[in-house]
Amino acid sequence: MAKIPVGILGATGTVGQRFIQLLEDHPWFEVAWLAASERSLGKRYDEAAKWKMKTPIPARIGRMVVSPAEPKGAPKVIFAALDAEFAREYEPAFAEAGCAVISNSSAFRMHPQVPLVIPEINADHLKLIEHQSWRKKSGGFMVTNSNCSVMGLALALAPLHEQFGIEAVFAATMQAISGAGYPGVASLDILGNVIPFIRNEEEKMEEEAGKLLGKLKGRTIENAKFAMSALCNRVAVEDGHTEAISIKLKKRASAEKIISAWRQYRGAVAKLKLPLAPAEPIFYDERPDRPQPRLDLERGRGMTVSCGRLRPCSLLDWKFTMLSHNTIRGAAGAAVLNAELLKSRGYLD
Repeated sequence: MAKIPVGILGATGTVGQRFIQLLEDHPWFEVAWLAASERSLGKRYDEAAKWKMKTPIPARIGRMVVSPAEPKGAPKVIFAALDAEFAREYEPAFAEAGCAVISNSSAFRMHPQVPLVIPEINADHLKLIEHQSWRKKSGGFMVTNSNCSVMGLALALAPLHEQFGIEAVFAATMQAISGAGYPGVASLDILGNVIPFIRNEEEKMEEEAGKLLGKLKGRTIENAKFAMSALCNRVAVEDGHTEAISIKLKKRASAEKIISAWRQYRGAVAKLKLPLAPAEPIFYDERPDRPQPRLDLERGRGMTVSCGRLRPCSLLDWKFTMLSHNTIRGAAGAAVLNAELLKSRGYLD
């Protein structure tokens, strides 16, 4: 099977680099085009990018020349790793030109006709694509993945929401500095410190969770109705978002039933055998001091969410700890998995 050529918007940034790393040996996709800011135009990629991944730049990618961020000459499948302010301008232009825009940006996540997708949870939300104005005009469309802090939370909640119903959620995050991109947070601000503020993060968590767990109703998503409160903190960890979560369920459930729900959960697309999909979307760790970013982050090639320390909560019903890889499961890996889902459903033909 010939691989599908893909492009990366924002290729020199942290998430853009992660896209390149994940796509290097992908069986379905091949990076054919890179675009970044004007200061990188015309340069070889290995000259333009301050490479920060733990694997080397693929030699073929390093020799590629950075192109302008415009649809002319770009492939029809675009992974977008742009800041929201730039995404608002560039992503619609590519969709208008007939491209499939698979975005990691927050700019259009809550747009009523743009699906916010985690394949295991809500693959049916892709049907919103057919109602997008870009789709009707040029065949182009836009699909987004969630904020990195809500990605793991939504996966941990999904089987509980399906089986028992969720009434309320409280989540306190301990978010890695890589979530701020490069150069991220100044060392004198974060070392030996916790910063109890990440701009717009709490708002994103609280609104995106409802859409992710919501139901498709015709041309719109009916958001899941549960109370949600988030407290977001930046901590001195390189990669991995840890969250302390408390939940109130609509139906009574024992610890054994909750753990069983996590361990048995595979999601609606397991039968598709998507290349980046983990065998276990959710792993429950019985050990009392796990999960930990240093020890558990790479489970499932960074695509598995790890849960642990389930115990009764005196304010709600249950509390537990969750860990997810913020730049793989929470960013580039989520978008690549969405692209795999789109291909399996015929949207990239």
